Amino acid sequence: MPFPDFITQFPSLDVPFPEDTVQTAVIRSDVGLVAFFTFLKDFELPAHAHKAQWGTVIEGEVELTIGGVTKTYRPGDSYSIPSGVEHGGRIKAGTRVIDAFEEADRYPIKG
Repeated sequence: MPFPDFITQFPSLDVPFPEDTVQTAVIRSDVGLVAFFTFLKDFELPAHAHKAQWGTVIEGEVELTIGGVTKTYRPGDSYSIPSGVEHGGRIKAGTRVIDAFEEADRYPIKG
């Protein structure tokens, strides 16, 4: 199920991924960022680290390696990535996730 129209009308993020692969919508506060991601194509997320992140899978499948431990997440599953812990993974086409970032400026907002 797609995100509701009011969510897709939120501003999008300026992420370093092609728009035909990843669609974004975002809410930002002074203390964090909540992003709604839709993956239109299979996606390889390179290993990286930043401040804390929490996410939940709405639809599809995400294989994440967090601190050297690999696990597959499906709808209803949540993950927590502590600050500074390296993580990366594979995300299947059609996946939708909601991620909350400790950093309000994790990604810039477009426009």
